[in-house]
Amino acid sequence: MEPEVKAFLLMIVNSISMAMLWLLANMTFGIYFNYAFFDDSPSLGNIIFYLFLIASFIFLLLYLRKKWKGFKEIDE
Repeated sequence: MEPEVKAFLLMIVNSISMAMLWLLANMTFGIYFNYAFFDDSPSLGNIIFYLFLIASFIFLLLYLRKKWKGFKEIDE
C-alpha cells in the first residue's frame, strides 16, 4: 500500500475513533447516570451534563478540523 493512502486511511480511522469515543463517553454519562433526562425540571446535574456535551463537541470539531487542515490531496 502506498504511504499516502495509508496515511489517509489512518486519518479516517483516527477521526472515526475519536468521534465514537466522544459519543460513548457522553452516552454513558447521559443515559447510564441519568443526566440526559429531566424528571420534573432541569437539575444542576442536567445543566452541567449538557454544558459539557456542547463544550466537548466543540473541542471535538476543533480537533478534527486541526487534524484534517494539513491534509493534501493524494494526486497533487
